[in-house]
Amino acid sequence: MLHTYRELFAAPGSTAFSLAGLLARLPLPMMGIGIITMLSQLRGSYALAGAVSAAFVLSYALLSPHTSKLVDRHGQGRVLPWATGLSATGLAVLLASTWWQAPDWTLFVGAVLAGCMPSMSAMLRARWTALYRGEPRLQTAYSLETVLDELSFIAGPPLAIGLCLAVFPQAGPLAAGLLLALGVVALVAQRSTEPAVLARGKRSADAVAVIALPHVAQLACLMAAMGVIVGTVDIVSLAFAAQLGEPGWASAVLAAYALGSCGAGLLFGALKLPTPLPRLLGLGGLATALSTLPLLLVGSIPALAGAVLLAGLCFAPTMVVAMSLVERLVPAHQATEGMTWLLAGLNVGVGLGAALAGRVVQEGGARAGMAVAAVAGLVVLLLAWLAARRLRGRDAAAPQAAPQRWATLP
Repeated sequence: MLHTYRELFAAPGSTAFSLAGLLARLPLPMMGIGIITMLSQLRGSYALAGAVSAAFVLSYALLSPHTSKLVDRHGQGRVLPWATGLSATGLAVLLASTWWQAPDWTLFVGAVLAGCMPSMSAMLRARWTALYRGEPRLQTAYSLETVLDELSFIAGPPLAIGLCLAVFPQAGPLAAGLLLALGVVALVAQRSTEPAVLARGKRSADAVAVIALPHVAQLACLMAAMGVIVGTVDIVSLAFAAQLGEPGWASAVLAAYALGSCGAGLLFGALKLPTPLPRLLGLGGLATALSTLPLLLVGSIPALAGAVLLAGLCFAPTMVVAMSLVERLVPAHQATEGMTWLLAGLNVGVGLGAALAGRVVQEGGARAGMAVAAVAGLVVLLLAWLAARRLRGRDAAAPQAAPQRWATLP
């Protein structure tokens, strides 16, 4: 397996942009929880802190696909510094508002502007796509990116919380902004691996938005449903551990979820499966749905850890398959935007899942919150099955259409 991943970095420049990506991907998971930790200390209101953090997440989800569209048209080197500058300006407004006790509405203005943060995960996947388009190694690269995303969501929140509590309340979001700036500078300096942009006269496909292309919106909704499971697991794990009088074990439970996802992602990336992608998507949806059912039966911390470990095993492979399908569904010069829509859907789902599970847990306890994940799993199964059926049907309907990307679906 190590040999498979070592082959990825044989391409010149791949190591450099991957290292830059380690810095650039941390700010997103740091920002949301950093805002909550900062404002809960300074304003004494979890409701306000949650609302401002939600404004950032929603702004990011809505704006990042449009930023990626500009990247596809003009290149990472030209767009990323401007988008990062806008995000940094919003962060400065947010931090200044807390420092000088400005009215609450200024916090929302800063959070919305900070949401101009580009989707760095999509930028890195686009670089891998430019290097290995049409090769089996691309699936391995997507698997690696999914694992690194998982690791950033493990390391980012504790880092932000620790800085806010140990240094000063604004330290977490401030560090996120500095890491974003450093990561973007390091990434755009790697010009040799930057994906090429299509000449202006050849952009006829841009007349159709990527989200309007066949099946892209459906895959984005699938990722949102998967995100609901992730957000639910986060909230329910915290609530369940607290309900049993062992709140400190919540971090171990969430680590089990991440461990399952990372391990499955690495293994899946090393495999060279002959199974067609649409069938893999359907199987992934089925496995994801089934993996949520044990959550309904847990009665102890070890049982919960085992259940979320199982759920995590299905997450990364299904996400990798969805990303691989989008790479084939959208024109090459719109790949960044296509992948960003899926990542935006995932982030919206995480926020929605946390909100829904939080409300259900508040009313009915931690066990009731498990049902949110089970319902989301059913939605994942339905969307994956419909997408797999339509993808197979389209592929079978036009087997000789060489210009169509469907003819190349493995």
